[in-house]
Amino acid sequence: MPRYTQPKKTWFYPVDFKIKAVELSLKDHVMSKDVAQALDIHPFMLSRWRKEYREGKFLSKPRYNSNNELMKKLPNKKELNKIKQLEKENERLKLENDLLKKWQRYLAEVHQSDLDSSNDTEKN
Repeated sequence: MPRYTQPKKTWFYPVDFKIKAVELSLKDHVMSKDVAQALDIHPFMLSRWRKEYREGKFLSKPRYNSNNELMKKLPNKKELNKIKQLEKENERLKLENDLLKKWQRYLAEVHQSDLDSSNDTEKN
């Protein structure tokens, strides 16, 4: 067996990542093993994170080292405009989708009434 000359790589996972992984694994009809495999982590690590989550070790908010880091996280005017534009487009697409669903229902009703009327004429 070959000897390892370098130490094993230790991965650092941010608290937000751990919380999201745990919350995903706690959903109904989701297996922890599948979540761990999708995130490319060992299932035992996820179970340890779940235990720490239950114990409340992840509840502390991350602290910012400076005001500059906090300012970097806030969206600027360009991003806010983009968000507003996307929200408007999303609303428009929802309305279009609703209209198409109503049209589809109307066509199904017309088709059904045509079938019913053709069946009535065949009986007479």
